[in-house]
Amino acid sequence: MSYQPLADKIRPKTIDDIVGQEHLFGPRGTIRAMLERGRITNMIFSGPPGTGKTTAASIIAGMSDKKMFRLNATTASLSDVKAVAEETKTMFGADGVLLYLDEIQYFNRKQQQSLLEYLEDGRITLIASTTENPYFAIYNALISRSSVFEFKPVPPIACARALRRAWEILDEDEGVKKEASDELLLRLAECGGGDVRRSLGILENAYALTDGVLTEETVSALTPSFTGNFDVSGDVHYDMLSCLQKSIRGSDVQATMFYLAKILAGGDLLSVCRRLQVIASEDVGNAYPLAAVVTRACVESARDLGLPEAALPLANAAAMLATAPKSNAAHDAYFAALKDVEAGRGTVVPEHLQSPLFKGYKYPHEYPNHFVSQQYLPDDLKTREYYKFGTSKTEQAAKAYYDMIRGKK
Repeated sequence: MSYQPLADKIRPKTIDDIVGQEHLFGPRGTIRAMLERGRITNMIFSGPPGTGKTTAASIIAGMSDKKMFRLNATTASLSDVKAVAEETKTMFGADGVLLYLDEIQYFNRKQQQSLLEYLEDGRITLIASTTENPYFAIYNALISRSSVFEFKPVPPIACARALRRAWEILDEDEGVKKEASDELLLRLAECGGGDVRRSLGILENAYALTDGVLTEETVSALTPSFTGNFDVSGDVHYDMLSCLQKSIRGSDVQATMFYLAKILAGGDLLSVCRRLQVIASEDVGNAYPLAAVVTRACVESARDLGLPEAALPLANAAAMLATAPKSNAAHDAYFAALKDVEAGRGTVVPEHLQSPLFKGYKYPHEYPNHFVSQQYLPDDLKTREYYKFGTSKTEQAAKAYYDMIRGKK
């Protein structure tokens, strides 16, 4: 008899069984409301591993009466997508099929574009999942044709309910009755850091080591030590991330190390990776332009290593950001420009910037210092100054060059 992973054995069959995504599948959940009204649309699920994205797709497929196909973008190709589309020509695919495409960020632009024609004519209803920011990882045309839903780390209490169900299934499989207290199952749930699949892996080991009653000693032997109360899905979680960013912004490297340690002790690796990359651009910015590059390298290293070793490159990145000079000039410039965009200004760009003729455009590289004065902003915005140079040495050097080529003192 082939081995069936515990995660598959306890996989929810209905939306009522899904744990930890109340905002999507609870009594007032968005996706639940859509399904109850018979609306099945293209969807993009974003969120950490082990939060129920694949399970949700399977349940939605069942409720839609569509034939479901599953592809993983790490191994699938365009021919696989075309093969799925061919299924719509059979009697089983007459009403279209549902394609669940896992890790869609690994499809390149051309591969993602190939999905569009099938979505447009309704042959394929797409549910795609990603652990990355979908607005960076997914082609805009797909985003515009889909509804984006965030799957959040599963709270320990909700995860513990799944672990109780798993423990009972293991009892049935073994034909025995082992005891496990709610308190110890909650401990195991906390170790997953919001990833149910990870907690189930620890649970299987704990069950195998238990003769009659799950003990504190067994749980402690299988789980890392945690300090403090750190709920990765609640207010404490977001407070800690906010404290981390504010400490770095305030150039307090001591507080930075404390909050970094506290968050990582709670098992939340991905949120730290995301937040440090934001800080590199929002709070350090052009005062130290290499901050984003160094941070990205440390984040990629951390993701490859996983916890606990991931703490080392992240500590390097956090310390570098805390002790680096600070500037939010680019941040402020962008949002100042965005206000004009949202107000509908600047809709007509200068004629010499318009394709295909670029009539009157001057090629800067043909002029001294690779610069020539000409208008780039639309007429109604031509006097705008969004970007204001900061006081850091790097920014002042950039300002000196900026003023020099424009003939300013």
